[in-house]
Amino acid sequence: MALTLRSSTSFLNSQDIKTLKTLDIDSFATICFAQIKPTTRRLRLKNSIQDHHHAQKLTTSLPFEGMYDAQKEKFHALSSTSSHQTQNDSKVPVYVMLPLDTVTLGGHLNKSKAMNASLMALKSAGVEGVMVDVWWGLVEKDGSLKYNWEGYVELVNMVQKHGLKLQAVMSFHQCGGNVGDSCSIPLPPWVLEEISRNPDLVYTDKSGRRNPEYISLGCDSLPVLRGRTPIQVYSDFMRSFKQRFKNYLGNVIVEIQVGMGPCGELRYPSYPESNGTWRFPGIGEFQCYDKYMRSSLEAAADANGEKDWGKSGPHDSGQYNQFPEDTGFFRREGTWDTDYGRFFMEWYSGKLVEHGDKILGSAYSIFRGTGAKLSGKVAGIHWHYKTRSHAAELTAGYYNTRHSDGYLPIARMLAKHDVVFNFTCMEMRDNEQPQHANCSPEGLVRQVKLAVKAAGIELAGENALERYDGGAYGQVLTTSRSESGNGLCAFTFLRLNKRLFEAENWRQLVNFVRSMSEGGRVRLPESDSSRTDLYVRFVDHKMKRLKEDKEAVLV
Repeated sequence: MALTLRSSTSFLNSQDIKTLKTLDIDSFATICFAQIKPTTRRLRLKNSIQDHHHAQKLTTSLPFEGMYDAQKEKFHALSSTSSHQTQNDSKVPVYVMLPLDTVTLGGHLNKSKAMNASLMALKSAGVEGVMVDVWWGLVEKDGSLKYNWEGYVELVNMVQKHGLKLQAVMSFHQCGGNVGDSCSIPLPPWVLEEISRNPDLVYTDKSGRRNPEYISLGCDSLPVLRGRTPIQVYSDFMRSFKQRFKNYLGNVIVEIQVGMGPCGELRYPSYPESNGTWRFPGIGEFQCYDKYMRSSLEAAADANGEKDWGKSGPHDSGQYNQFPEDTGFFRREGTWDTDYGRFFMEWYSGKLVEHGDKILGSAYSIFRGTGAKLSGKVAGIHWHYKTRSHAAELTAGYYNTRHSDGYLPIARMLAKHDVVFNFTCMEMRDNEQPQHANCSPEGLVRQVKLAVKAAGIELAGENALERYDGGAYGQVLTTSRSESGNGLCAFTFLRLNKRLFEAENWRQLVNFVRSMSEGGRVRLPESDSSRTDLYVRFVDHKMKRLKEDKEAVLV
C-alpha cells in the first residue's frame, strides 16, 4: 500500500487522519505536494483523477526504501508558511536528526533517492533543517590524513536544493553499543591498530575493561596517533572539513557540533550498554584507570600534598548497576563529601572540562569567521538526581552534588569559545520516571538553564529517546519557553525513520514544528485547525490506475 499526501503546508485534518493506516515496512509511500489555491471560507478536496494531471507522483518508501522515478517528480512551490505566522524573536527552529548510516561504510550517500523524498517532506512540514553525524571512522578510514568527504558533499547539495539547513556533527566517537545505535561504525582502522598496540589509549574502568568508543582524554596532548596528538587529529579533521565545505559554511551548514566524547557528548563512558555492562538506572563506574589518567591523578595528588590519594580511583564506588546507597562513596553521608572525595571529583571533572576546552579552542580558531555556529553536547543524566551525591552524574564527570554545581563550569568553558550549550532529555517529565531511580529530568533541565543564563550563552535541546507522543512534544514546548531569556535557540528531533512518517506521528510532528515556530505559545491541537488543502488516502501500488476518491468538503 502507498501513502499519498497532497498539501501546501502539511497540517493534517482530524477528518483525514481517520482514513490513514499504519505503513507496512515493505510498502511504498507516495507523497504529492500540490500548490495551494486561494481559499475563502471553504476548501474543496478535489478528485484524485482530476488532480493527477497537475501533481505528478513521487514514489518511495519513507524514509529509506523503495523506488524513485526522478522523471516523474514535480514538486510544486509551496505557499510560504511564514506568511501565516507571526514574526517574533521567540521562534524556535526545529531540526531533524538523519539516520546514523546516512553515509555508507563505502563513503557514499545511503539510498539517496529516498533521502531526497524525505527531505522534501520535511521541508513541507516547516522544518528548518537536518542534523547529520560526520563520522571520523568513515571519512578518515583509508589512512591518517586521507579524507573522503564525497558522501557528505552529495548530502549537503541535496539539503541545499530543498532549501534546508544542516547541523554537522564532528563525530570522533564509535557508533554502536549505546541507546539508539542502529549500526556499527568503529573508529578508523589505523586508529584501532594503534589501540591494539597500546590499549591504554582508550578509557578503562577499575576492572581493566577497555572501552573503544573514544580515545582517552588522558593522552590528549601526547603524540600517540602516528606522530600526532588526538587534539591535532581532531583539529586536522575539522580543518579539512572547513576547506572542503567552505562555500557552504554559514549559509547551508549553519552549525558545527563538536564531538567531545562517547555519543558525541562531553562525558566519560561511565554507562556503556554494550554486552549488558550497564543497565538503567545503575550508577556507572569511574573511567580513570588507563595509564595516562592514572599518571595525571598521581601528579594531582602529589601536588596536593596527598600522595596516597593518587594511587587509584575510589575503592568504595561500587559497580555499574548498583545504587548509591549500596556503596561507601555515593551513599548519603559517603566518601564523596570528604576531603578525598572532593579532591578526586575536582580532578576527574576538571580533566573533562579541560578536554572540552582544548577541542573547542581549536574548533573556534578553525571555524571563526565562517558564519557557522559552534555547539557542544552535554548528556542529560537524570537518574539519581534527587539523591545528595548525584552518583550517575559523578561517574560521567559532572561534579554535580547537593553542594556543587556541575554544569556552571561547563557552561563557562563553552562561553569562552562562544559555543552553544546543547542538552538532551528535553522531552522527559518527572512523573514518567520510575520512582526507585530518583529521577528528575525537569529539575536537571532547570539547573542547566540557570547555568547557561549565568554564563551568557545560548541553549539548544534534543530529545534523549525516540518519542512521537503529544506529551513529549508538549514538554519540549514548555522547556522552550522562557520569560527570562533562557529558552531554547533551537531544537533537534530524534530521529528520521519509518515511524516518523506514520500518519499520527507525522501529524504530531507538523503541529509541533508549527507551534515552535510561534514561540511555543500555541497549544498543540488535537486536530488540524489550519484548514489546508490536504487529503490522505491509500493506493495499492500494484494497481495500474488510481481509483477515484470521494469528494470531501471542509467547511
